[in-house]
Order: sequence, then structure tokens, then C-alpha cells
Amino acid sequence: MIEFYTQYRYIIVPIMIWVGIQTFKVIWDLIVEHKFNFKRILGAGGMPSSHSAVVTALTTMIAREYGISSPIFGMAFIFSAIVMYDAAGVRRAAGKQAELLNKIVETPGLTSVQMSEKLVEVLGHTPTQVFVGAAIGIIVGLIF
Repeated sequence: MIEFYTQYRYIIVPIMIWVGIQTFKVIWDLIVEHKFNFKRILGAGGMPSSHSAVVTALTTMIAREYGISSPIFGMAFIFSAIVMYDAAGVRRAAGKQAELLNKIVETPGLTSVQMSEKLVEVLGHTPTQVFVGAAIGIIVGLIF
């Protein structure tokens, strides 16, 4: 089992972080909202950012094993930066636009557009959610 973990830790650890954070979000919603939100299991958004945690854990693990001057670390670092920028920037903006469009469509007399379902509003993360996710990822990457 140890050999399997050692051989596949760059896959196992990020998957475990993702599962752990998504599980935390489900439990948190259960405590705060008093309801089970199945969308939290696979859905994006919320505190902390599992995307940020996964990529920073992977980048930290690579830095520890190969050093920060290695090409693989450089690639992982740039990949992490893009993912976190996208989570806090592009996807967050798309979520805000979805929220506004849902309000417009729901306003009586404002539009005649009929939608079969609401647009998903929680797509991205606040900078704080990204930062906390990244911090968790770095800590886990240093431990494993």
C-alpha cells in the first residue's frame, strides 16, 4: 500500500484534498442552512476553493521533490496561477452576470424571455476563498 501511495501520490493527494473540501462544504451547508445540498458535492464556488487547494498542493509537492528551479515546478506554478486567477476572476464575473440575468428574466414586464432553468450563479470564488484554498493546499503539500 505504501508503494502504491508513493507511486501515485501526485494523483492521490490532490483527489483527497478535493474530496475533503467538497465534503466540508456539504457538512457546512448542513449545519448553517439545515439542509443537504447535493450540488455542493460536485459544484463550484464556496469557502474554501477546492480548485486552489488542489493546484497549490500539487505545486508544493513538486517544489519539495524537484526544486523550484525545475521545469516541472515552473509549469505547475503557472498552471496554479491560471487556475486561481480564473476562479477569482473570470468564473466569479460569470457568476455575477448569471445572477443579474436571472433577476432580469424574473422581473415581470421587463422581458418576454422564457427560461427553462435558472443560470448557475455560484461559479467562482472571492479572493479570500481562493487564498484560504491555496493556504490549505500549501500546508497539505508540505505535509505529504
